[in-house]
Amino acid sequence: MQENKEIKALFHLIDDPDAEVFSSVSERIVTYGRGIIPNLENLWENTISEEVQERIELLIHKLHYSDLTEEFLHWKGSSYHDLLTASLLVSRFQYPELNSTQVLQEVEKLRRNIWLELNNYLTPLEQVNVLTSILYNYYGLKGVEVGYQHPEEFLINKVIETKRGNAIMNGVLYLLLGELLDIPVRAINIPKQFVLAYIKPEYGEDSFSHELPVNRIEFFIDPMSGHVFTHKDVENYFKRISVPPVNAYFKPISHTRIIQLMLEEFSRCFEDEKNQYKQKELLMLSSLLNEG
Repeated sequence: MQENKEIKALFHLIDDPDAEVFSSVSERIVTYGRGIIPNLENLWENTISEEVQERIELLIHKLHYSDLTEEFLHWKGSSYHDLLTASLLVSRFQYPELNSTQVLQEVEKLRRNIWLELNNYLTPLEQVNVLTSILYNYYGLKGVEVGYQHPEEFLINKVIETKRGNAIMNGVLYLLLGELLDIPVRAINIPKQFVLAYIKPEYGEDSFSHELPVNRIEFFIDPMSGHVFTHKDVENYFKRISVPPVNAYFKPISHTRIIQLMLEEFSRCFEDEKNQYKQKELLMLSSLLNEG
């Protein structure tokens, strides 16, 4: 962006010790949009003061965050809430210049490998066994316990790169592949777990049924490993945690809610004082997606 007199004056004030002055300067710089980022990067390279460099980094982050907010709003307003698109938006919080091509190529490779092994005569269990075998055995995806000290485990690009993810992220990858291959797997709302369920094909997305949600489920899948659980296993889990298995726990959750859950859990990686602003921003993105 061509530097005019106002931009030069604003840049000159970035090192102002008065917090209110810096706040006003920041707000004004952000109104220029992402086009001003190269100017800020150039200023950073020619600045000796670490404190001023940190302020410039914060400004660049604010500009990226402003763009990200707009993209989440666009996703929310779209007719189809694509899970991969939104997962990549979450990744861009940490990697604003992320090139999504590699992720898309890896997902397509996985889809193709699974598709080659599928046919119309497989039972639901056989379908899932093919998906699971390719994803966890051939591809080598590993499940790790949620660790808030590892923010990369909440990002689809890093999960694809390292082949390590927590239950939410492995579950999202599993769901993506299921959708691409017309395997009716959905996330459900079981307490303290991120669990997938194979929905019986006769209960499609728009079908009206008086059947209890739990009866629409063929079996359950643990996204940490791809292992299948029976209804009895899930009943025993509810007994163990002393929670009654009400209908709401067995209803499929929307893509919007999955992304909100991802943002909320990801935000817990930034509870230290220095990064608390990131936690607030992620929770704001989550609340932005509230329905209604």
